[in-house]
Amino acid sequence: MRHHATPARHIPAVLTAVLGLTLTALAPTAQARPAPPAPTTSPAPTVAAAFTEAAAEFGVPRDVLVAVGYGESRLDGHGGQPSQDRGYGVMHLVDNPRQRTLREASELTGVPAGTLRRDTAANIRGGAAVLRARADEAGLTAAERARPGEWYEAVARYGGAGDPRTARFYADGVYDLLAQGVDARAEDGSAVTVRPSAVQPDRGSHADAAPLAAGPDYPSALWVPASTANYKAGRTSAITAVVVHVTQGSYAGAISWFQNPASQVSAHYVVRSSDGQVTQTVREKDTAWHARSGNPYSVGIEHEGFVDQPAWFTDVMYRSSAALTRAIADRYGIPKDRAHIVGHAEVPGNDHTDPGPHWDWNRYMELVRGGTGGAVQLGFPSYATLRTGSTGDQVRAAQWLLNVQGHAAGAVDGAFGSGTAAAVRSFQTVKGLTADGVVGARTWTALLSAGSRPVLRQGASGEAVQRLQRALTAALSRTVSPDGLFGPGTEQAVRDYQSARGLTPDGVAGAATWTALQSGR
Repeated sequence: MRHHATPARHIPAVLTAVLGLTLTALAPTAQARPAPPAPTTSPAPTVAAAFTEAAAEFGVPRDVLVAVGYGESRLDGHGGQPSQDRGYGVMHLVDNPRQRTLREASELTGVPAGTLRRDTAANIRGGAAVLRARADEAGLTAAERARPGEWYEAVARYGGAGDPRTARFYADGVYDLLAQGVDARAEDGSAVTVRPSAVQPDRGSHADAAPLAAGPDYPSALWVPASTANYKAGRTSAITAVVVHVTQGSYAGAISWFQNPASQVSAHYVVRSSDGQVTQTVREKDTAWHARSGNPYSVGIEHEGFVDQPAWFTDVMYRSSAALTRAIADRYGIPKDRAHIVGHAEVPGNDHTDPGPHWDWNRYMELVRGGTGGAVQLGFPSYATLRTGSTGDQVRAAQWLLNVQGHAAGAVDGAFGSGTAAAVRSFQTVKGLTADGVVGARTWTALLSAGSRPVLRQGASGEAVQRLQRALTAALSRTVSPDGLFGPGTEQAVRDYQSARGLTPDGVAGAATWTALQSGR
């Protein structure tokens, strides 16, 4: 995948008609008048305004349009530079052999492709036009277009995935953003917000798409196989290294690109920025095409984001990726050092720059080696009450979770001392719990459920489902298997929890259920 330096960002001004001013002649004795003001142009709309205007023009719910753009780009156009699958701008208008939304947007709006690549307002307008075209293809009526939940199929089609499971994966991510809300600053500094809303999506033809299975080599990962045209079956060398990459694009986009036979690239794993979710796309026993000369002897891990934007490299991404790398290193006896865990740019014969100067290698390697917050077991059949003097893996889990939530528990060493007790009290105070420094059922429930709040129901899968399952185990005092697959057992556990807490027992983990869990109810 190609990586490019990003030039200074620029949003061209919108051209307006200039008022010509005619000066009348002055009498010789009259005092000269000031020169007329120089012609001016109206400023371009802010990114926030561009979303509102494009949504109104093409009849797309504004929040749906923002969620698609935020999921694709975090609202940064990257100066007109392409993503790994040749997608451009905030709305990721694509120009590759399988997907031609850039060309389509140009035809729909009459705006040249070059402008759509570089001008953020035009790009958003182009994305809205394509999204409306997908709604028309899905047969949405005017009344249906007014309801965000009816846009699910249009969103799934916009993602461009050929596999219906991956299309559903893409659309579910957009609707997760609608449920969580968006509060972001765009590249021009304008505030773009979407208020959290429990939108019930109508999945239409995607309702029967099979849920994604667990990864074959790393069970906490999802399994979305790459096209067989994009990797080589088998190995010609022993596995002796892990290569760290950055996708130069979105998580779902990278996974979809690996499924495209024309891409001729793949990696073994992809890690999501927002929550550390991991997807495996190539078996470790097979040779993914990710690092040229390094392919035969390495496992490749892609990380969602762009090399010039450190905000993509979140704490949860580092920790999740480090746990994965640690597991790989332990499985193959790979030394946990910088000679064997390397960046794409460090592999001989490569011209790439990832993971770039913003990747924190010191922090990452500490996590890989099992330092503060390293690979930690979070799922247990039950959760014991912990207090000063307690020791063991559950103490390590509590310490890790406290650190992630910003309550400094110190070293993740499995020893419950005064520092851990102080961190527990700090967390309890924030959550409105009794600040006694003891990790009981309510504190465990709040700790284990902390994070994003996607709407989850039967058929869902991934890291958020695991969080839900662990939290339910603590809240209900019975084991809910943390396998990351939302099946009948998890649905029943959700119903039981909802009934016990006075919530509507619908078996769906929506905003009210997450709120109750995260407050330790």
